[in-house]
Amino acid sequence: MLPEEHLMLRQAVILVGGLGTRLGERTKARPKPMLEIGGRPFLDTLIDELDRYQIFDEILLLAGHKAEIVETHYAGATRGRAKIVVSRETEPLGTGGALVHAAPLLDQHFLLLNGDSLFDFNLLDLIARAQGGRVHMALRDGVVGDRYGRVVLDGDIVRDFIAPGAGATGPVNAGIYVVDKSIIAEIAKLPASLEQDVFPGLVRSGELRGTAYRGYFIDIGIPDDFARADRELREKLQRPAVFFDRDGVLNHDSGYTFETHKLEWIEGAREAVKAVNDAGYFAFVITNQSGVARGYYEEHHVLALHRWMADQMALIGAHIDAFEYCPDHPDGTVARYCRISDRRKPAPGMITDLAQRFSVDMTRSMVVGDKDSDMAAAQAAGLAGHMFEGGNLEAFVKQRLKPADKG
Repeated sequence: MLPEEHLMLRQAVILVGGLGTRLGERTKARPKPMLEIGGRPFLDTLIDELDRYQIFDEILLLAGHKAEIVETHYAGATRGRAKIVVSRETEPLGTGGALVHAAPLLDQHFLLLNGDSLFDFNLLDLIARAQGGRVHMALRDGVVGDRYGRVVLDGDIVRDFIAPGAGATGPVNAGIYVVDKSIIAEIAKLPASLEQDVFPGLVRSGELRGTAYRGYFIDIGIPDDFARADRELREKLQRPAVFFDRDGVLNHDSGYTFETHKLEWIEGAREAVKAVNDAGYFAFVITNQSGVARGYYEEHHVLALHRWMADQMALIGAHIDAFEYCPDHPDGTVARYCRISDRRKPAPGMITDLAQRFSVDMTRSMVVGDKDSDMAAAQAAGLAGHMFEGGNLEAFVKQRLKPADKG
């Protein structure tokens, strides 16, 4: 895949069709990814994690066992900018067979995830690295124990797989892949397994790539890990956050910016966001947009610009978890926006709203801004405020980050 194609990766596909026999009675009535972990279906958590990246237009669920439950819960729904589509198998086809069955629904390039595991790392870094090879897999580094098979890497080329067993070392397959749809042609018969029937051939041809990451990893496929996930998932997905002002911090403040061709990035801005992502923090934007209240542009212009910014960040593996803006101003000329708002900085409303929607560790979070109103909003929310006065934003932010411990 070529770098310019990364922007076109708009589809995430989740495998939710397995029988889950190792969980016994739990999965007789419900698909494994639909079991409740931390008080909600595990699949809800996976979908929410995908939504954070703000690049996916579609999330395709490949359902099999008890597929009607998946359809009832998700078919036709949306999550953020993504619509959710369900492909239903009538008989078990395996992980490879599920792709064959859903082939008419698949984009040329897509992100593929197992529905019974979660790996907390920067997915867009994997997507940005997927250049060459027909599958690029995420690997989990530092796993201890004999339960998982291991992957042998030569640079980023996968050379071999080692079966589970005593003494095996190296990263493990985390069940997340950037996939070229052409691999479906490698599947000659059904049912078929990606791991057993497709990947060995890609290894022989040098077309299977991999990158190892650290981060919280959980597979709910066995009772002990299912119970552990139920105990700890909510806490593990709590993150500190960096709340970025927009104009003057991420992009040069040229006065009421709303057109993509006029936006000029601050030096190191996209890289700063990626550093925040890679450190395990949420990255948020909180921006006053009084140009809406003043009639200079409309809210749909703000949304379109933010979508464009998200796409430009994705090219280097960076993402904003949520863009928040306040269109109001008490001196506005557009009546419905002419008001005082507790979301307009220096008030902290955008920060507190995000803290309610996301699992934010406020004790380790910060605001990066370029105005006194940003610092006042930070203080009102009980956060550290850092005044950016120009220069390279990546260097400025990295000096203030402490990697989140997601072990």
